[in-house]
Amino acid sequence: MTQKAKPDGTIYEPVNAFPVKSFFVTMLTRDISLPDAILDLLDNCVDGILRTEAKPAASFAGYEAKMTFDKSHFMIHDNCGGIPWSLKDYAFRMGRPPDQPQQKLPMVGVYGIGMKRAIFKMGERCLISTQSGPHNYEVKISPAWIEDQVDWSLPASAGTSRMKEDGTTIYISHLNEGIANTLGDGAKAFHTELARRIAEQYAFIIAKGFKVSINGDRVEPRPTRLVLTPHERTKKAAPTISPFIYRAKIDGVDVFLAIGLTRAIPTAEEVAAEDSGTHVRYKSLSAGWTVVCNERAVLYCDRTELTGWGEDEIPRYHTQFIAISGIVEFRSNDASKLPTTTTKRGIDASSPLYLQVKSKMREGLRLFTAYTYWWKGHEAEARAMIKKGEELTFAELRSRAEKLPMRKVSRVPGGVQFKPKLPRPKTQESNLRRITFERPLGEIRAVGAYILDDAEASPSRIGEECFKRALREANK
Repeated sequence: MTQKAKPDGTIYEPVNAFPVKSFFVTMLTRDISLPDAILDLLDNCVDGILRTEAKPAASFAGYEAKMTFDKSHFMIHDNCGGIPWSLKDYAFRMGRPPDQPQQKLPMVGVYGIGMKRAIFKMGERCLISTQSGPHNYEVKISPAWIEDQVDWSLPASAGTSRMKEDGTTIYISHLNEGIANTLGDGAKAFHTELARRIAEQYAFIIAKGFKVSINGDRVEPRPTRLVLTPHERTKKAAPTISPFIYRAKIDGVDVFLAIGLTRAIPTAEEVAAEDSGTHVRYKSLSAGWTVVCNERAVLYCDRTELTGWGEDEIPRYHTQFIAISGIVEFRSNDASKLPTTTTKRGIDASSPLYLQVKSKMREGLRLFTAYTYWWKGHEAEARAMIKKGEELTFAELRSRAEKLPMRKVSRVPGGVQFKPKLPRPKTQESNLRRITFERPLGEIRAVGAYILDDAEASPSRIGEECFKRALREANK
């Protein structure tokens, strides 16, 4: 662009706004943890499988990813199809260019920074060796490349030898100081934490046959199982222990939600022992909401307002609800439509899609938290009913849902749901009475703060606690 000279004769040329490479490297890694960075690399393995398969993979059998690390290096090797040479200009760029071909596959990558961010998080030197079909090549990242503010191209060369199977190996050395300590002196603790995260967030994919190992140790999945009792298709549904299920397709995203009981509700004594730390029976159970996007969990067993707890008259999570577990799954061939954050390990709470589905999550929570109140003092009878049910994985429940009497959801075109009629104790069915009265909000909050240390507790929870206290006094 030609600039006109100013009265003083100065010609003002365009200002240089060229990005500083070292700034990108530093800022990209600041808001991501080491486990999340490694999970980004594992995401790439799964995306490679999806590119390799002619259709969406019903099975991941035969594919694996092996990770090794110590104080001097981190390496991940997979046999998941490699990085096609035709995608080289997209796979290694900082960000996703607008001309990148849209891959109609259920992936999770949107921004084109996952692999690079993971590498820079760990170290300054990396060798990426990949093979896809006839193409076998290596790409190197070095400290000199990071410091060079002009040349953004990465050196590539032919691979030293053919691999047995198409796949990718990423070898990172010259680890950053904090990372070297974590993978060296802190290796045992980090190994445990990383294995737990993979077992939780890749439970669905590992259950389909995908193998993941860390320093030679195989990672086993942690699937959530919900209880489903036999159900008959009748006009007047009989009470049954079954999950609340919702299914819809919203703006190109398939949604499937299920919430129910993983086992019998705990007794009052078990709840008290759990709260005091003297009881371990329920310690490992998976209460709360797990949110899955394209088969990868982005939230695991969340028990906060993010997933509806403590909102809209629903109580905050308490040990009493430890048998309640829910899973909501989002699937789309356009990853940009998924309600995830940039790290792909969290939910965008402001997403219109997520907010719409969250209302159904609260509906399911309301149903099962009420169930735990109904059966207080009748835990033995409730336990006997649970034993009659079948424990189903989420995948099994999704296929079984076709046989349940689903009803249309009027506000969501094509949306359907199954809302079970949960059983109540017979004594409640004959003697239960409702107590209803109104008081100013300020007074309700004052009482909530006094008896529950929670001014924001729901009025129903505060009223119930007031009644229980009065009843104990009356029975003395």
